[in-house]
Amino acid sequence: MAGIPADLLFEGARLATMAGPGLGVVEQGVLAVRDGRIAYAGPREGAPRFEAAERVDCEGRWITPGLVDCHTHLVFAGDRSEEFARRLAGESYADIARSGGGIASTVRATRAADEAALLAAALPRLDALLAEGVTTVEVKSGYGLDEETERRQLRVARALARERAVTVRATYLGAHAVPPDGTRAGYLDLVCDRMIPALAAEGLADAVDVFQEGIAFTGAECARVFTAARAAGLPVKSHAEQLSDTGGAALAARFGALSADHLEYCSNAGAAAMAQAGTVAVILPGAFLMLNEARKPPIAAFRAEGVAMAVATDLNPGSSPIASLRVSATLACVLFGMTVEEVWRGMTIHAARALGLRAEAGSLEVGKRADLALWSVDSLAQVVAQIGPSPLWARYHGGVRA
Repeated sequence: MAGIPADLLFEGARLATMAGPGLGVVEQGVLAVRDGRIAYAGPREGAPRFEAAERVDCEGRWITPGLVDCHTHLVFAGDRSEEFARRLAGESYADIARSGGGIASTVRATRAADEAALLAAALPRLDALLAEGVTTVEVKSGYGLDEETERRQLRVARALARERAVTVRATYLGAHAVPPDGTRAGYLDLVCDRMIPALAAEGLADAVDVFQEGIAFTGAECARVFTAARAAGLPVKSHAEQLSDTGGAALAARFGALSADHLEYCSNAGAAAMAQAGTVAVILPGAFLMLNEARKPPIAAFRAEGVAMAVATDLNPGSSPIASLRVSATLACVLFGMTVEEVWRGMTIHAARALGLRAEAGSLEVGKRADLALWSVDSLAQVVAQIGPSPLWARYHGGVRA
C-alpha cells in the first residue's frame, strides 16, 4: 500500500511542538512537510506511513518552530554608540532624548538615507537573527516621522522578505515621537487622517504601533491613533509603561491590542486588563539592560493573571542594539526570572500571537507553515543558557532549507 506523499520527512528527531501547554515534547518524533506546510508532527510510533521525496535523519537533534522576533526596529540609518557613553556618564535616556539625541538623532540619519542604503544596512542585522533560527520578524517604522521616510522604511521592510527566506510583518510606528520640524497637533493629523488610511490601502502596514510615554504621546493621543487604525482595519500594538505608568497597558487592552510591549511600570490593573483582552505582554530585556533600569516588568502578575508573555530583541540603534533573540531570552531569564519554558514559548507561540500569526506560525501543528529550527543540543535549555556561537543546525522557511 502506497504511503502518504510528502516533500520532506524528518526522522530521528526530538520535537518541541509548543502545541498545548508546556513545550509539547515528543522524544521520538517524526515531522512531515507537504507543499510548505506541516502534514504531521508527532511520535514515530503510530505515525502514518509517508512516501517522501526527501528524508532527513536528525540523529536525535531537536526540532522547534522557527523563532519569532515580534518587536524590532531594524530598518534605520546612523549610529548612536556615543549615547552609550553618555548614559555611563550619568545622563538618562529621557535627558538624551530632550537634548536632541535618541529617536531624533536616528530620524535625521534615516531621512538622509535612500532605500538602497537602508536595505544594505538592515540585511546584516536581519542575517544575525536568521543565523539563530528566526523565521518571522516584525519590523517597525518610526524613524522618519514624515510621510516620505515612513513609507521608505516600510517599503524596505517588505523588501527584506524578498531578499531573505523570512516572513516579515511591517508595523507603522508613526506615533513614535513628535518630529523636530512639526507640531504635535499637525503631526497627529498627518498620522491619523492621512498616513494610516493610505498605508492600509496600499498594503504597506500590517499593524499600527504607538509610544505612550511622558517623552512621547499621551493616552488621549494614542487613543486617537488606535481609533484611526481600527477604522482602517489594522490591528494595534503599544510601547507601554516603559519609563512610567501612564495607563498604556489598559488602553492597549481596551482597543484589543495584539500586544503591549516593555511594561516595566505596568500595574496589576493593567495586567488584569491585558488578560481579559488577550493582549500579549512582550518582554524586552535588552532595553532594560542597556538603559540600566531598576524597575522590572511584573512577571508574577502576568503569571497570576494568565497573560501570555513573548520575548523579543527590540533591536534598535539606541536603547537595545542587540541582534540576538537567544541573548534576549537569556536576559529575560537572568534579569526577570522567567523560566526556560516561558522564554521558549515567548520566542515561538506567544510571539506569533503578538503579531496576529497564531494560525500560521509559532508551533509544530498540522496545517501551519513549515517554519522550523533544528538544534544540535542535548536539551533546549542549552539554547538560552549559553551565550556564544549558535547551536542551530538548520533553518527551514515554508519547508525550504534556508
